[in-house]
Amino acid sequence: MKSICVFCGSSDSVHADYKSAAWTMGSVIAERGLRLIYGGGKTGLMGAVADGALSASGEVIGIIIPSMNNKALAHDGLTRMDVPPDMHARKARMHELADGYIAMPGGFGTFDELFETVTWAQTGAHEKPVGLLNVNNYYAPLLAAVDHAVAEGFVFKEHRDTLFCESDPNKLLDAMADYEHPHAAVKRWMREE
Repeated sequence: MKSICVFCGSSDSVHADYKSAAWTMGSVIAERGLRLIYGGGKTGLMGAVADGALSASGEVIGIIIPSMNNKALAHDGLTRMDVPPDMHARKARMHELADGYIAMPGGFGTFDELFETVTWAQTGAHEKPVGLLNVNNYYAPLLAAVDHAVAEGFVFKEHRDTLFCESDPNKLLDAMADYEHPHAAVKRWMREE
C-alpha cells in the first residue's frame, strides 16, 4: 500500500476523542510513508486526519466537490486538492488514488463511502483492503448488524472477514497490509462457479 483513503465525519460537534484519534491516524499514515487521500475538509475528523498527516510531513490529497470548496470547509494547507464535478466523480477519484480504505467515525457520507467500497470488493471491482478505526467502539452497532446479515445468509462470512476492525491505527494498518482478497467468495457470490 502506498496510499490510504480515510472516510470520516466533518462535524466539529463531536467528542474530542474522535478528533484526537483522527489526528493520530493521519500522523501514523504519514509516519509509515503512506499518502493520505481524504475528503478535503478542514472541519471535524476530516481536518484532524489531514493535520495529523501534515504534522508528520506527509503527502495529503483532498478530493472535494465545487460546492464545498470554500473558505469555511476546504483545507487550504494540503499537498494537493482535486475538485471533481460531483459526488460520484469524487468517490471515483478517491477509489482511483487509494490502495486501501479506512472508515473512521462519521455519518451518512462515511457510511455511504464505506459500504460502496465494501460492495465493490464483494463484486470484484477492486482487491484493496478495507478497515474500520473503531474509536470508542463507535462501529459496534454497525458490526452487529453486519454479523446479523451473515447469520441470516445475506453476507458471506469471507466478505465479513475482510472488513478489518481495530481501535489502534498501527494494528489496523498491519492487518490491512496482510490482506488477501477472497477470490473464491467473489466467484461464489457472482455465481461464477
